[in-house]
Amino acid sequence: MADPKGFLNHGREVAKTRPVGERVQDWNEVYVPGSLLPIISTQASRCMDCGIPFCHNGCPLGNLIPEWNDYAYREDWSAASERLHATNNFPEFTGRLCPAPCEAACVLGINQPAVTIKNVEVSIIDKAWETGDVAPQAPERLSGKTVAVIGSGPAGLAAAQQLTRAGHTVAVYERADRIGGLLRYGIPEFKMEKRHINRRIEQMRAEGTKFRTGVEVGRDIDAAKLRKRYDAVVIAAGATTARDLPVPGRELKGIYQAMEYLPLANKVQEGDYVTTPVSAEGKHVVVIGGGDTGADCVGTAHRQGAASVTQLEIMPRPGEERSAGQPWPTFPMLYKVTSAHEEGGERVYSVSTTHFEGDEDGNVQWLHLVEVAFVDGKLTQKPGTERRIPAQLVTLAMGFTGTDRENGLVDQFGVDLDERGNIARDGDFHTSVPGVFVAGDAGRGQSLIVWAIAEGRSAARGVDRFLTGASDLPAPIRPTDRSLTV
Repeated sequence: MADPKGFLNHGREVAKTRPVGERVQDWNEVYVPGSLLPIISTQASRCMDCGIPFCHNGCPLGNLIPEWNDYAYREDWSAASERLHATNNFPEFTGRLCPAPCEAACVLGINQPAVTIKNVEVSIIDKAWETGDVAPQAPERLSGKTVAVIGSGPAGLAAAQQLTRAGHTVAVYERADRIGGLLRYGIPEFKMEKRHINRRIEQMRAEGTKFRTGVEVGRDIDAAKLRKRYDAVVIAAGATTARDLPVPGRELKGIYQAMEYLPLANKVQEGDYVTTPVSAEGKHVVVIGGGDTGADCVGTAHRQGAASVTQLEIMPRPGEERSAGQPWPTFPMLYKVTSAHEEGGERVYSVSTTHFEGDEDGNVQWLHLVEVAFVDGKLTQKPGTERRIPAQLVTLAMGFTGTDRENGLVDQFGVDLDERGNIARDGDFHTSVPGVFVAGDAGRGQSLIVWAIAEGRSAARGVDRFLTGASDLPAPIRPTDRSLTV
């Protein structure tokens, strides 16, 4: 363990963010570069000898958190990196983007601020890249088997890397022009700079993974041809069908799905555009949806120079402390202030959009809303609370309903779906079609990055066993596993 008295002698200290006035002028990550290393050993020392580390259960990957906390405390960065990579292919992604269910399950968090597990994680991996401890791990020999992975998000990349290292010849198919899925185009640069993805891709290329961009399975290549060409296929296409808002005025110009708006801003950072085709500059922006994607839209609008930003949420405002109905170690629904919210804007809870109003040219100008409340378990509008707010750019960030069905991928493979419309799978992540597997949101439904990586690793074991009859690859979760929540 780390310092036996660390949690008694030291309080929780998190990464420092750059001043708001500075960071909204650029797209770099919001944290002060290098601010973690001077404090991270002390923070790692707060990891206590808790007997049963519930953080293992809070993390779908089963990360060996107490072990790499101990190494970080002792500043043995090479050993810490080795333990970190033992369970997680891409800790620099999760260390920046995961909401840290491990911290919610930290035993210290019962009556004190939890260990800064996420900050320790990202410090270890950033140090590992800096010192050259992250190197390609090419297989010693090839199996002669081939695998196609459809989708290059965290699930697809994790499955591809595991299978490549197992000796199979793997090709990743991505319909976008660059590898990374929603990591590339759905996550703004200020949350994770894309250089972190680029160097992982180079590592995977050096290991032997092949990448095919600009190829949409179902449209550009038929599923039957893909099955004939490869010994196994992993569908990791995500759950990209966005939930819509069917209210009067939805057809007005200026109303976009979040995943229509955010990728354009990222493409500017990639150099594809000088300025984004859809900009918030000088506009009154309304973001519908109170989750992380909504916060990404808020931060993006700030950087584009919005006149105002308002974020709407249909649910009541969460509390700032655990409620009795969400006891430790479940993941609590708390009032969350992200870096984007620190930068300004208004957050409005318990409201529902009734309709949009436009100008004579068909551009959205106003959003009409009404306050709502739960009465006898049903969402009910409050009479007399109707009002309108200015809205010249509206983004819909209300989540996703399932895998894209329009491109023909699901129908061409002929896979069965479960009762929620996700691709059904067995205990090995095998679909109803022999040799076709599924990992990530395509089989689980909309979820977190850490679950996607865990699914990719587990599905890789299923594929490996299908191809060779046995597998030594780790499988951190089962298809039926769910997050530790209420």
